[in-house]
Amino acid sequence: MAPDARQKRRITILGSTGSIGTSTLDVVRQLGGQDRYEVLALTGNGNVDLLAAQAKDCGAKMAVTADESRYSALKEALAGSGIEAAAGRTALLEAASGEADWVMAAIVGTAGLAPTLAAARKGADIALANKECLVSAGDLFVRAVAEGGGRLIPVDSEHSAIFQALEDDQRHAVERIVLTASGGPFRTWSRAQMADVTADIARAHPNWSMGLKISIGSASMFNKALEMIEAKHLFDVRPEQIEVVVHPQSIIHSMVGYVDGSVLAQLGAPDMRTAIGYALTYPERSPLNVDRLDFAKLSRLDFEAPDEERFPALRLARTALTRGGLQGAVMNAAEEVAFHAFVGGRIGFLAMADIAEAVMDRLTHLPPAASMDDVFAADEEARRVAAGLIG
Repeated sequence: MAPDARQKRRITILGSTGSIGTSTLDVVRQLGGQDRYEVLALTGNGNVDLLAAQAKDCGAKMAVTADESRYSALKEALAGSGIEAAAGRTALLEAASGEADWVMAAIVGTAGLAPTLAAARKGADIALANKECLVSAGDLFVRAVAEGGGRLIPVDSEHSAIFQALEDDQRHAVERIVLTASGGPFRTWSRAQMADVTADIARAHPNWSMGLKISIGSASMFNKALEMIEAKHLFDVRPEQIEVVVHPQSIIHSMVGYVDGSVLAQLGAPDMRTAIGYALTYPERSPLNVDRLDFAKLSRLDFEAPDEERFPALRLARTALTRGGLQGAVMNAAEEVAFHAFVGGRIGFLAMADIAEAVMDRLTHLPPAASMDDVFAADEEARRVAAGLIG
């Protein structure tokens, strides 16, 4: 059912200071701000000045920093505003477990798993921008959403596109899911060229403005690898039904192929606010101030097969999908450790995939997760092995 336009919708934004979070607040402003939405909580990490400014601007009831050492700074920044300040893991979980109708899950990395799961169990509609919930704990997370009674609405532009192109009464007729990838800044680079890149070079995405982790994940195509695993859980398809095609212009955001040969695609200018707005007002559509496509000015739309030799993350995703169990959690945890080592200058760009593959091969014995404790244990073990390999 669509939200009742006569009542304010209660929302919480987990990860409000990141690129998705700031775009979400812009969408909220465009769609009526405090006249239509009651912001129960905003959460962030170290950037408490921005977090406090956001909370004041949208009239949030509470602002939470995950970094306990920043509590005093946040409280001082909110002094006199009437907005509650809180800090730490417990406060983050309390904010996620509030009475929100809709929760934007935009905390990057495994840190977003527990609070997003808490929101799902509470029954909120989950606008999912955190990949790890499905990559690391897909079956458990989907079950928690179903048991909580809320809806799971993808926010990644690719999964939002598939969500929009899926005909509800024709899901049995889906033949394939086609995820588009920009190819990132190294689409035409050789492995030899990529061997020497730095984090500053890798973060420069040609089409999107994103945070450091997501930008480098795009450059290595680990983001697309995670999206492949997400697609399996979001749309209940078999691994062999998931395809990736490189589309440098990022105009077609993804496609659904049906058994009659038809392919439905969702197109739009590269702007995350479109997918966020759709998730916020689903199943309705509301006017947004975003660029419109001018088809007469689109000189070309290019497509090419991804090179899994230069971008082995895609091959690792297929391995994880085939092996099943906790291999997604292992791959994700190992990649996170390798990412931090790369950003810190301890390993090269190409070594991130090497580390992830080595950890996955060592931890093939892990059984499917029976609980979140199993997921966290696998995550911890994969990080320990990855750290040992990096040395």
